[in-house]
Amino acid sequence: MKEKLRVAAYAVCVRADQILLARSPGPDGVPEWVLPGGGMEHGEDPYDTVRREVFEETGYQVAVTGLLGVHTSRRVIRHGPLGTPTDHQGLSLLYAVEVTGGDLTPEIGGSTDFAAWQDLSALAGLNVVRVVEAGLRLWRERPVTGHL
Repeated sequence: MKEKLRVAAYAVCVRADQILLARSPGPDGVPEWVLPGGGMEHGEDPYDTVRREVFEETGYQVAVTGLLGVHTSRRVIRHGPLGTPTDHQGLSLLYAVEVTGGDLTPEIGGSTDFAAWQDLSALAGLNVVRVVEAGLRLWRERPVTGHL
């Protein structure tokens, strides 16, 4: 069986009891809210990845204020076009960031289609991916180990 590890960097940007989120079509077509961020390009530092991805998905320039921790997604076995199984796993590096410039602008032609500040108190009613919950928990608890 083939193995595939995807490494991504995500931003946790909280201000005035709101969190910055981007909207992405889910696997079933239902929109889901995600942290701004995404996959590292080959040779790219994750610090640069998170800043690039936030700008692409939200239009904001950000300063990284800290590394919150690491989140490992569940492993999923997927079968390719020839039926070959691949064991997929995701590794997410979560950074605290602050907006330093730019204007809130949705991404065009990318993996997300909208970005917005969402009230922290409204998250329970939104369709969010697991990394949003993990990122917010890391932001609140700030575990020394960076692990929940």
